[in-house]
Amino acid sequence: MKRVIATLLLGLLTIEPLAFAGIGSDVTMYVGGTENQIKGGAEGKSSERDEKNFIFHYKGGSLSIPYDQVNDLEYGQKAGRRLGVAIMVTPLALFSKKRKHFLTVGWKDEQDKQHAAVFELGKGIVRTTIVTLEARTGKKVEYEDDEARKSGMGGMP
Repeated sequence: MKRVIATLLLGLLTIEPLAFAGIGSDVTMYVGGTENQIKGGAEGKSSERDEKNFIFHYKGGSLSIPYDQVNDLEYGQKAGRRLGVAIMVTPLALFSKKRKHFLTVGWKDEQDKQHAAVFELGKGIVRTTIVTLEARTGKKVEYEDDEARKSGMGGMP
């Protein structure tokens, strides 16, 4: 019986970090917006490598946003406590925060119709995505608050 309990606890300790990890550090998720062809929660990769377009590749397609049509960039964070299994397995997880990083991109198409897309960015791509979008669009990102500004700019004022 003790072996069964020990095995279960070991399994929970192994799985627990994955259960609270959220999206991967280099993953982008479409949260919502005006693009009905993409389901909310679609995960994929965003790329700023194209000189003319910000591209979000997801399973089933891609969304291409021309840099010269972008008229709005906003960045914010949402912090939450790690709950659930953490209470039973690792109570110390209650003292850590899980941050989600959100980027909103607004643009007008050729018919002058306004579009918007909200993306959740993995923490490993936040700064490079913001810096590249600012450089290629000529627009400055609007930060939700000072905490978002610190995170998005790498701690710079």
